[in-house]
Parts: sequence; structure tokens; C-alpha cells
Amino acid sequence: MEENMAEFTLIDLAGWPRRTFFEHYLHEIPCTYSLTANIDITHIRKQHLRLYPALMYALTRTVNQFPQFRTALDSEGRPGIFSEMLPCYTVFQPETETFTNLWTEVTGSYSDFAAAYERDLTEYGAALAIEGKPNTPPNSFPVSMVPWESFTGFNLNLPKGSTYLLPIFTFGKFMEQDECTLIPLSVQVHHAVCDGFHVCRFLKQLREEINNL
Repeated sequence: MEENMAEFTLIDLAGWPRRTFFEHYLHEIPCTYSLTANIDITHIRKQHLRLYPALMYALTRTVNQFPQFRTALDSEGRPGIFSEMLPCYTVFQPETETFTNLWTEVTGSYSDFAAAYERDLTEYGAALAIEGKPNTPPNSFPVSMVPWESFTGFNLNLPKGSTYLLPIFTFGKFMEQDECTLIPLSVQVHHAVCDGFHVCRFLKQLREEINNL
């Protein structure tokens, strides 16, 4: 079993500039939201990289640059920041028309991650269970793909998710436009820790990470 050594550092609320916003959107008016944008993946396609792992690698590198996307609550409801995050992603099961969750650590180069992804897919990808690879670490964020349809908006409704602070990412079907290949990405976040500014900055950096693959 892989051992994940991510640290979880509690936030000092007394000195946290975001404290009033955090408490407002967590307790007074619980609020999550999603923003959907088209991401240019022409660079990935030209290099003939496998799309799903390439996107997850770029996502993870970007997530790990911003504390707003690594903030969560511990078992006592106290906010803190994980030192690093890794992707927990879905794999479609055609036989049952369901999916399986897998997770893969992101260490080293993209080629290292791609090899680890293929190993996990081979070992656990055929499991007809919601948790294909066991022991999903708490410092993981959800990624899924809806490759059958492109979309301009996507939102997950979580009636009991008002305390889930980590981001959720959903990709759609890519499309060709003006000699570029674009893919829709929905970024769902909690307003207690992440504003529109942070999402837009995240998307800008994600585009850079993709173009640097």
C-alpha cells in the first residue's frame, strides 16, 4: 500500500485575513459555486499525450500552488491546509454503466505520473466497485470526465456538502475551434475559502501548466 505523507497544518484563525469571510460562508450563509471555462489543450493533442492523465497531472501541479485549493476541515471542524494534494479520479465501467474511483500519487515528472497512472489503471481499474483502489487519502481532490458531451455549465448539488471545502473538477467532451482543441472544465469550490479571483487565477496557471507539459 502506498503511504502518503502529506501534512495538515491548522490555520491560525486569529491572524487569518479571511476569517470573517470564512465564517460567513461556512456558518451564516453556506455557499458553494462552480465556474465553467474552456481550456485549450492543443499542446497536449499535438504531443499525442493521453488526455486524462495529462490533465490530472496539470491540475495537481496547479492545485498544489495555491492554499485556497488545499484547505479542508479536520475531524473537529478546524480549518487547515494540506501540504500537498493528489487526484482521486473516476473510470467508466461500460458493462455496468457505472464508475470506479482510483487515486494516484503525483511525484516527479509527467512521465513518472503517467506510468503510475497506468499501473493503477491496470491493477484496480476493472474493479466493479465505487472504490477501486482502497485507502483513498484525505488529501485528495475529485476529478471526473464526462466525455460524451461538451457543456457550458456543470454543478454538483451536495445537500450535506456545506463543510466540504476542497475543489471538485469535471471535464467534458473536447471540441475543435479555430484550429484549437478546447475542453470544458467545471471548477466547483466553497466560497468560504475560495472567491472568483482565486478560481480565475487558478485557471490562468492551469493553462500555463498544460502548455509546459
